[in-house]
Amino acid sequence: MQEILTIPQAARYCAVNRMSMWRWVKSGYIPASVTPGGHHRIHVEDLSAFLRERGMYPLARKHFPRKKILIVDDDSHIRRILTRTLTGQGFETENATDGFEAGFKIIQFKPDLLILDLIMPGIDGFEVCRSVRKNPATAHIKILAYTGYSTVENREQILKAGADAFFVKPAERSTLLESIKKLLNIPAEQRQKPTRPVSTAQGR
Repeated sequence: MQEILTIPQAARYCAVNRMSMWRWVKSGYIPASVTPGGHHRIHVEDLSAFLRERGMYPLARKHFPRKKILIVDDDSHIRRILTRTLTGQGFETENATDGFEAGFKIIQFKPDLLILDLIMPGIDGFEVCRSVRKNPATAHIKILAYTGYSTVENREQILKAGADAFFVKPAERSTLLESIKKLLNIPAEQRQKPTRPVSTAQGR
């Protein structure tokens, strides 16, 4: 789907007439930009957010699938906190408890982003990251390393392996969400800025 829609296109996706869409735009319910020629354009993420806020979930799911995030961490508390935080922001989430399970979930779930713990039993986060980057079918997936072991060596090693971002547990919730939304190319106007930490527990 194209990222920018005209008023008629947006109206068609919402199953309403052009005048209804125009009123929503003029009232400020749906953000829109204006071209030099005076035509209004709507970003698909803004229209998706509008549909979800208004409870129009069937249309939102049909036209604008939610971004998928796979949380890979052997700490159940971290998985639970991140799942609650991310689903509350409108993301679709799935969990993996170790690198081995992550391999299956990546193929089945097809995430847009991995939140990847580094130190796990068996296949660790470094190996998962390298595997994702080496496979042409998964190389596009964004990877956010999230670890309780903040060392220069870990940071340099995971970034070299192909991670897009590195965070230390616990991370400030607003900062973590801002990074996730940037990685997923979510427009700035949709990036809420909550202030609570994602977790207060030191995990791995």
